[in-house]
Amino acid sequence: MPGQNKASLPVIKRLPKYYRLISAMAAQGREKVSSSELAELMGTTASQVRQDFNCFGGFGQQGIGYRVEVLHEELCRLLFGDGALLPTILIGAGRLGTAVSSFITRDANGYRLVGVFDIDPAVIGREVAGVPVRPLGELADFCAAHKPLVAVLCVPRHSAVELAGELPGLGIRGVWNFSHYNLSVPYPELTVENVHLGDSLMSLGYRLRSGQ
Repeated sequence: MPGQNKASLPVIKRLPKYYRLISAMAAQGREKVSSSELAELMGTTASQVRQDFNCFGGFGQQGIGYRVEVLHEELCRLLFGDGALLPTILIGAGRLGTAVSSFITRDANGYRLVGVFDIDPAVIGREVAGVPVRPLGELADFCAAHKPLVAVLCVPRHSAVELAGELPGLGIRGVWNFSHYNLSVPYPELTVENVHLGDSLMSLGYRLRSGQ
């Protein structure tokens, strides 16, 4: 949207939650929603909701609120662009990789799994989410031919360290990283989402034990 401000990372990370809430409202046939109602559902303030949406040009009017249909359309545009699916590869076809691949192909809007790679001879040749597992040694040739933009790493930390330096040169621009190695620090040219499943459990444990 012309004239929009650059959104901060915290604002961007709130967009999927807005999308889930507004999608549910749209499915229920809701026509309008106020910033106050959204704030209550988000656990924030009405002012914060308005500030978030103003980063993208604003979608409502003071005192009138937001039309759910318009808000849903705008959030879809922000999160999914023109609807083209981002070609994605998965590296690591073990139990975690298999679970993640199922999520990508079934539930993760905006992505298309085009290749799966592993070093284990026992899994090479099998299919993961309908995609054959290829030897990791074929990664460079595959990327040259199919031009994936996103890599999902479900490999141990040491493997991620070895792989990370190769990814930008293969045309990879984004990484969904489950390896417990923070790729965004040494490779700022990559757009990285580091996923640490254990962090959520530790945070939950702390909150339970501290009464928060």
